[in-house]
Amino acid sequence: MIYENIQPAYFVSRPNRFIAEVRLAGPEGPQGEILRVHVKNTGRCRELLKEGSRVILSRAANPNRKTAYDLIGVYREDGPFFNIDSQAANQVTGEWLRDLNYFDEIRPEYRIGNSRIDFWMKRGDQPYLLEVKGCTLVREGIGYFPDAPTERGIKHLKELAGLAGQGYKCAVGFVIQTEGVTKVLPNMETHPAFGQALKEAEEAGVNVLYLPCRVGEDFLRIDEKTLWPDQ
Repeated sequence: MIYENIQPAYFVSRPNRFIAEVRLAGPEGPQGEILRVHVKNTGRCRELLKEGSRVILSRAANPNRKTAYDLIGVYREDGPFFNIDSQAANQVTGEWLRDLNYFDEIRPEYRIGNSRIDFWMKRGDQPYLLEVKGCTLVREGIGYFPDAPTERGIKHLKELAGLAGQGYKCAVGFVIQTEGVTKVLPNMETHPAFGQALKEAEEAGVNVLYLPCRVGEDFLRIDEKTLWPDQ
């Protein structure tokens, strides 16, 4: 995926999980008044969004919106750039699935029973289900998920575990939204129940995929060398 009309800025504060305050970047650093922008990630992102951090904004397509920009990425103190757009994980996964040319049919936002799974795919007579999680928390070269408790994430894992016994090949995919990381572990410190649910899902036959990305200020894509496990 490609972002249009990006703008560098500097992070000031985060009054709530939806809003950040920033100063636009000038030739010699922060300049101008403080702007309020929309944060495209409701997670904590405490390791990333620190006062003075250089961030990347994308101008909103709707000129009448209250916030003119979305905050989509941030440079960590030690240098790496992180895309923190939580909506991007599903979009780049859809692009990746299509580019694989492996599945005969792909349907996003697939309803099954009382659930909605991110992707339903089919190859021949075999149906697949894939739930996607974006990972932006990295420590010592390893990704961790989640960065905040997620009951919804546990629900998804339990749903996949049940469906894995009904003829579906099920998987959960962790989209790693920075470069240089190839593995994601459950964040037992923040939400041990998620880690337990992930373990139980694997035991039930759910495949865990690590999806490393190519990441830039204005683009995000899953590494083209990444294949589906059956390939």
